[in-house]
Amino acid sequence: MARFSIIPRLENLVFGNRPWIIVLFVAATAFMLWSATDIGIDAGFEKLLPLEHEYMQTYVEHRQEFGGANRILIALMAKDGDIFTPEFLETLRAATDEVFFIPGVDRTQVQSLFTPNVRFTEVVEDGISGGNVVPDDFQPTPEGLAQVRKNILKAGIVGRLVANDFSGAIISAQLLEFNPNTGERLDYIEVANLLEERIRGKYASPEVDIGFEVHMIGFAKVIGDIAAGATRVIMFFAITFLITALLVYLYSHSWKITLLPLACSLIAVIWQLGLLTLLGYGIDPMGILVPFLIFAIGVSHGVQMVSANGAELLRGADGVEAARSSFRRLLVPGGIALVSDTIGFITIQLIEIRVIQEMAVTASLGVAVIILTNLVLLPVLMSYLSYDDAYKEKLRARSERMAPLWRRLAGVSERRPATIIVAIAAVLLVVGFWQAREIKIGDLHRGVPELRATSTYNIDSEVISERFAIGVDLISVIVETIDQGCIDYDVMETIDRFAWHIRNVPGVQTVIDLPRIAKVINAGWNEGALKWRVLPRNQSVLVQAVSYVPTSSGLLNANCSVMPVMIFTSDHKAETIARVVEEVKSFREQHGSETVTFRLATGNVGVMAATNEAVEASQFPILACVFAAVILLCVVTFWSVRATVCIVVPLGLVSLLAYALMTLLEIGLKVSTLPVVALGVGIGVDYGIYIYSRFRSILAEGTPLQEAYRQTLTITGNGVVFTGITLAIGVATWIFSPLKFQADMGFLLTFMFLVNMLGAILLLPALASWLLRAKS
Repeated sequence: MARFSIIPRLENLVFGNRPWIIVLFVAATAFMLWSATDIGIDAGFEKLLPLEHEYMQTYVEHRQEFGGANRILIALMAKDGDIFTPEFLETLRAATDEVFFIPGVDRTQVQSLFTPNVRFTEVVEDGISGGNVVPDDFQPTPEGLAQVRKNILKAGIVGRLVANDFSGAIISAQLLEFNPNTGERLDYIEVANLLEERIRGKYASPEVDIGFEVHMIGFAKVIGDIAAGATRVIMFFAITFLITALLVYLYSHSWKITLLPLACSLIAVIWQLGLLTLLGYGIDPMGILVPFLIFAIGVSHGVQMVSANGAELLRGADGVEAARSSFRRLLVPGGIALVSDTIGFITIQLIEIRVIQEMAVTASLGVAVIILTNLVLLPVLMSYLSYDDAYKEKLRARSERMAPLWRRLAGVSERRPATIIVAIAAVLLVVGFWQAREIKIGDLHRGVPELRATSTYNIDSEVISERFAIGVDLISVIVETIDQGCIDYDVMETIDRFAWHIRNVPGVQTVIDLPRIAKVINAGWNEGALKWRVLPRNQSVLVQAVSYVPTSSGLLNANCSVMPVMIFTSDHKAETIARVVEEVKSFREQHGSETVTFRLATGNVGVMAATNEAVEASQFPILACVFAAVILLCVVTFWSVRATVCIVVPLGLVSLLAYALMTLLEIGLKVSTLPVVALGVGIGVDYGIYIYSRFRSILAEGTPLQEAYRQTLTITGNGVVFTGITLAIGVATWIFSPLKFQADMGFLLTFMFLVNMLGAILLLPALASWLLRAKS
């Protein structure tokens, strides 16, 4: 125990300067609260990109010419009839103008029937003719409307910018990462609000019902809808806080004691938010739940302090001595548990996606602060409380009521029940491993998984997918070749074969590529005969076929050395993305050459593919680092491999079962769920370290193993069981959140709080009965 000789010195330092400790915390909290008032929502599209990934390097290199994945689609739909009415086309023109002037919109990339980059070509007697789909001199007469219909058919944009049944039309726009008016980072929430105000509110709100519907999708809209749901997040946090407060009161039998751990946990959250602002960070919508997780972790450790304090009071200690003893007993196990949590979050930074790395920083700061607020401030505050005989009698009565339960539960440390529990754990291990192998990386459902299927965004997405052939999910394969490659038959024929191959992959809705357009134009030069819908081998004829395809089509660059192949998928489910990517790679390996290179990928599905691969590559290294850190800390703390096994085995089992649960609930492993899996290890190690630390100290006194565990349950197990149940009930309310990712986290955290608690209470002593020597 010599290695802990510093603890008495720390105890004397802290409790010898209690007033100064409180003054320092009050001053620091006031400053952090002032700092936290400046925190804001900090969303950014590039924060979601694994920029070091091969696909994203392609994306960054070519997004200026061909656009990126950060686009918005606005579908204006006629409730009755079609788009060929003066009212519809006038509204579409006005809506297009509105989109042009929304901050952050790249005006060169805006497309609709009224933009000059949407053109048609046709064969006439004198050769090839073309023009804007909606002519500059357009008049909304029957003749003018008929001409627009003809031009739409000639342009081949049915299914892309015009609905398959002509019931609506799309306005497409790319967003920049900055506001060109101010030069500052683009505020996506402002963009989402402007879209609602200037487009939906103006042309499709119930107050202005002029016969149209508006459906909008894109990253900015996702962020806007999540931010709108953040008010509900606050409401659920308030509910969780009230439930936790009520249960802590029922446990502690004192409002004074109830308020202290809650206040210290809130102080930790305030410090966390204040430090984020001082470091130049904000709260990303994807990480908006992290402060609430920090509050839950703080309450968990606070209840352990309350439990230890109560045990000391029952032994006859006064308020100051009880607080000092609790500080002395819990500083090492609590500190080790919180350091383990911190390391767990820090390891998440292995994933080179900025939003995850910011979440890791946010969580690490919060957990680090809890070391101060819950292991130092809380016992200091508790030392000022006075306890009368009536309160101690309440604690004694509760202890007597719970004694039969702890006596029966302590039986798990006997060999026979322990063997049964270990056998059940082994079965769960096998079943968990079998199910965990089926976990999917990425999204498993249509629409945006962060929002409910019934959300406005996902309904909009479904409508656009049904009415338009292109769908909303795009992965573009960038084909790099020689200069003027589009008039080289071998190059074009290879791209054509690639497009045909991908077009026949399940999950691909349609493919748009330059060779296909060239074949249509070639047939047009020959009276539209289908037999001429081929790639001409003669270079002059091939020049004739591609020369009327503008660079604004997004199918070629200025010198024809880069030709994207646009692949629209039916959805962005993990298996669909993996299947398409695998087929692209397979074709590239077989048919790629020095003159024709197929590079993945741009488009929103290209971003998802890169993100999924980054998460998949990082998940096991992250868990390995977390467990390695936990193992190392346990070995250093307890100087026992057997003790480490008792603590770590339940953690491993729960992590495996968490993966199995995600498989059963169809929750994919992605940016929003991977941190929760790492968090589960931290929560579990808290329980295990607190239980084992007290268990070991009682065993060291010569107490028989079963009796030692009974006493451990009476003191520490009490707090662990209560904490697990309380926090599980609190986060279970999240399941009813309108935000799907909060509901998913509610499921996972409820499971982890409960099962980690059961692992520490049941499996840890069962393993100990086999691995530790009982005292006679």
